[in-house]
Amino acid sequence: MIRALSARVGLSPLAARVGLLLTAVVAALLVTAAPAAAHGADAPDGTDYRVAVGAVAARPDLRVRVVEAGARLELTNTGDRPVEVIGYSGEPYLRVGPDGVFENTRSPATYLNRTILADTPLPDEVDPAAAPQWRRVDTGTTARWHDQRALWREAGPPAQVRAAPDREHRVRDWAVPLRDADGRTEIRGTLDWVPPPDAYPWWVAITLGALAVGAAGLLPAASSPGGRARTGLGALLAVGGVAAVVLAVGRVLDAGAEGVGAVLAGLLSGPVWTLVTGLGAIVAGGVALTRRDSVDFVLALAGACLALFAGIANAAVLSRAVPPAPWSATATRMLIVVVLVAGAGALAAAVLRLHATGRTTTPTGPTEPATPTEPAEPVTR
Repeated sequence: MIRALSARVGLSPLAARVGLLLTAVVAALLVTAAPAAAHGADAPDGTDYRVAVGAVAARPDLRVRVVEAGARLELTNTGDRPVEVIGYSGEPYLRVGPDGVFENTRSPATYLNRTILADTPLPDEVDPAAAPQWRRVDTGTTARWHDQRALWREAGPPAQVRAAPDREHRVRDWAVPLRDADGRTEIRGTLDWVPPPDAYPWWVAITLGALAVGAAGLLPAASSPGGRARTGLGALLAVGGVAAVVLAVGRVLDAGAEGVGAVLAGLLSGPVWTLVTGLGAIVAGGVALTRRDSVDFVLALAGACLALFAGIANAAVLSRAVPPAPWSATATRMLIVVVLVAGAGALAAAVLRLHATGRTTTPTGPTEPATPTEPAEPVTR
């Protein structure tokens, strides 16, 4: 089978084995990563609503911030006294303190806040008027949750946005009540509408860039310009892989990870597809830079995976005002452009090179053996 594949596409048997191995590894990683990625599927790929929080009054040991592009609030309690987050019916919902994070199984908010759509069915034991029944969910001092008071949950935008969608609008001020031994306080914040960007110029740049890179595949692979083109494709693919890894790290940081250990754990349980395809593109680019033959199939495979699983999968950022990243929206969109141009361009160029190589190496078939001629009869005089 490997010999048939190599003969069909013009690859050496070694390159065909490498390509099949890469295909199997990528497929296995993507299949096994699906459950982990689904765990963070509630985090948006981008939004047009910006959530901002302020400091908590009278509690300097409490730190509150927005994570997952505003989808969740994060509360960290570094003090020696626990604090309770109050639910939607005035009941205790969360307790965060030095002994860990606890949720009240009687609170409706415990179940409503599990998804951004608040569509989790409430069990029969829910009763906001009953005494709290605490269950520890984390041994740390940080809690993250969807809070419907800080989100816009309607199907359409607010009336002021519909009237002037090209302007930024304050949707509302919100507050989340807290309670400790000294009494009540609250987290205050704002919810704003931010006009989304025009995605058309970004897609034009991606298309033109991919076509320009793909044109390198028209150069004869065996020529000196073709060799330089292969080296350039490898370098560009590696750059696209680095951009994909940066996107994955940014997503984990935006989800609240702090420290190297937390970032690594977040990468293994979050944007695994983006990470794996980015690393694969870096490896494939390195192979193209160090080898001189039979690397086009590897470039095509790595480019396709990079464009699909790291580019298209994150392309919503091109049309959203608030990205799931700790840096500016423009920087995030530029990373997406680099990923898509490198992936799609490398795929197009490598396919053209494979096609040209296949045509030049296709055997012409066996020739018929020459029919021996009969010896001439001797001429008698």
